[in-house]
Amino acid sequence: MNEKGLPIPHHFDKKRVDKVWKVDYLNRANDARQWAKQLDIKPSSEDKFRIGLLIVDMQNTFCNPNFELFVSGRNGKGALDDVSRLCSFIYKNLSAITEIIPTMDTHLPIQIFHPIFLIDNHGEHPAPYTLISVEDIENGKWKINPDVYSIPGIDQKYSSGYLLHYTKQLKKSGKYNLTIWPYHAMLGGIGHALVSSLEEAIFFHSIVRYAQPGNQIKGNNPFTEHYSVFGPEITKDINGKNITVKNIALIDKLMNFDAIIIAGEAKSHCIAWTIEDLLNDFSLRGKKLIQKIYILEDCMSPVVVPNV
Repeated sequence: MNEKGLPIPHHFDKKRVDKVWKVDYLNRANDARQWAKQLDIKPSSEDKFRIGLLIVDMQNTFCNPNFELFVSGRNGKGALDDVSRLCSFIYKNLSAITEIIPTMDTHLPIQIFHPIFLIDNHGEHPAPYTLISVEDIENGKWKINPDVYSIPGIDQKYSSGYLLHYTKQLKKSGKYNLTIWPYHAMLGGIGHALVSSLEEAIFFHSIVRYAQPGNQIKGNNPFTEHYSVFGPEITKDINGKNITVKNIALIDKLMNFDAIIIAGEAKSHCIAWTIEDLLNDFSLRGKKLIQKIYILEDCMSPVVVPNV
């Protein structure tokens, strides 16, 4: 990669990153093939130095100020600026990026971190952004909403014990308490979709380089939060039985690149745990692997707590 990079195609308009729109796939595909011919960009299969771009959760739900969990960063426009810079980065480095791997936070309405899952003694649900501690569960402040037991796979006796187990495991790990989030990244909804400008850039790269994007889905297990790309916060139930597993296949895939570039949202949550998991796993496989990891710090923003 050189500092200047390739020119940016005329179709990209950074003023549209806050809009949701339909990508014109056919015209964009035709543009991409002409672009590849004009700039003599070779298929990704010919890359001698293979670069994987891992894009974490750059979806409308996190990156559009009109959606549920906009990552505003310090300046109030964090994720919008990040998407704009990342799209420019992709276009400028089309000939160098071998594969783009977008991850997509993917949820259903009834999950442990959504308000509907819990109630208090008055039958009220916790408000979004409520933190649920071990002590809250031990003191009976919050319990599982009995109406969710009608859902296959959610057993009353098992789930009640699991809630205490879950909060204890989170405390033991030193991570956040169980956080109740607004309903977000609903599978099949507009919020779940990638930001349109980024979707277009990924599609354009795919056609220019003959490189299939490696989309990854995460977060649809009802019993656990799932910040890291590679695995959920809790993997075992109260009896030590697996409720889900780490995404070892993705780690293996990334290991085979010569360089891994990471961007996405939010720096304080999904990015932080993703990098931690990748560093831990690569350290076990050989510390030299860590040298492959690069962070695009100007293409990620933290969740900011007001007045802190």
